[in-house]
Amino acid sequence: MKLREILEIVEGKVIAPEDADLNIEISKVAASDLMSDVLALTEPGSLLVTGLATPQCVRTAGVVGIPVVIIVRNRDIMPETLKAAETAGVVLCVTKKGMYEVCGLLYTAGLQPVFNQG
Repeated sequence: MKLREILEIVEGKVIAPEDADLNIEISKVAASDLMSDVLALTEPGSLLVTGLATPQCVRTAGVVGIPVVIIVRNRDIMPETLKAAETAGVVLCVTKKGMYEVCGLLYTAGLQPVFNQG
């Protein structure tokens, strides 16, 4: 699914970089506030949904190869986080919705979890 479609579903918007590619293809989603879990359990090319609005979450995404991070609950984003996103080449997005709702919407839309025990 294209990032453009994902943002419509979660009523989100891109905040960095301004010229982000909205045609990035995403097929799997991870949701976590624990960056150790992101490092251990996620896959390159997946989408990260998180409540953390820190530069560290963006840097972690960059290390793993996650191209897009959606920050939930309309958190205020520090300038340092915006700069980290641009440096790491990560598209940073925000939504007013909470993590549970965002994950439910994306799962219903057909995106798969990164970690699935089923």
